[in-house]
Amino acid sequence: MNKLERLVESNAFQRFVIAVIVINAITLGLETSPTAMAAAGGLLYALDRAALAVFVVEIALKLVVYRHNFFRSGWNVFDFLVVAITLLPTGEGLSVLRALRILRALRLVSVVPSMRKVVNALLRAIPGMTSVLTLLLLVFYVGAVMSTKLFGADFPEWFGSIGASFYTLFQVMTLESWSMGIVRPVMEVHPFAWMFFVVFILITTFAVLNLFIAIVVDAMNTTDHAEGEQTRALVKADHDELMAELRELRTEIAAMRARDR
Repeated sequence: MNKLERLVESNAFQRFVIAVIVINAITLGLETSPTAMAAAGGLLYALDRAALAVFVVEIALKLVVYRHNFFRSGWNVFDFLVVAITLLPTGEGLSVLRALRILRALRLVSVVPSMRKVVNALLRAIPGMTSVLTLLLLVFYVGAVMSTKLFGADFPEWFGSIGASFYTLFQVMTLESWSMGIVRPVMEVHPFAWMFFVVFILITTFAVLNLFIAIVVDAMNTTDHAEGEQTRALVKADHDELMAELRELRTEIAAMRARDR
């Protein structure tokens, strides 16, 4: 069992799994090309089956090694669900399930430590993001009501209802053709409409959305600090253990010298 555990946790095994994930992601992408399928469709299908077999064996080995502790790790549960989904039957009419095979590429997140760190930081940032998202939705609601009342009669396609205004304001927030596509046509009828849109962009794009970035950066700093503290604690524990062993060794040497005298 110890040999099997060392195999599963070895760097070579992890690198092999990463290589299989990358190759599988490439083959799944090539399957979308009619030219590639016509030239090597059988090979691509064989590689996909081989990759799935590797993933199943990996999950099975981890289940044998960790047993019930396997499901105590969120990353192990994520890997298990991704592989389980791709094992579902994909007959006629189940093209959605066949498309879900690309989810196996997401396993890179669980096997690459730097990616796990980013995801952990995002999860830590969710509580703060919830508050910012609520604020953003409030600003959107106020803007949607105002724009519907101000511009809905003249531009019903964009601002005819609160739902249409929400979508239009979302486009404005993303700065996608907001000036020539929306604001300038509105300004031809309402010359001072620019005041509303400029204030809306300043509040949403340059203020509220930047709060998301600040929260994520702060969460990543917190994660790095926590990992650093954990590393320092492990180093200190090893140091204390080593010093205790040295003191015991000195005591034994002193006792041996005392007996020799």
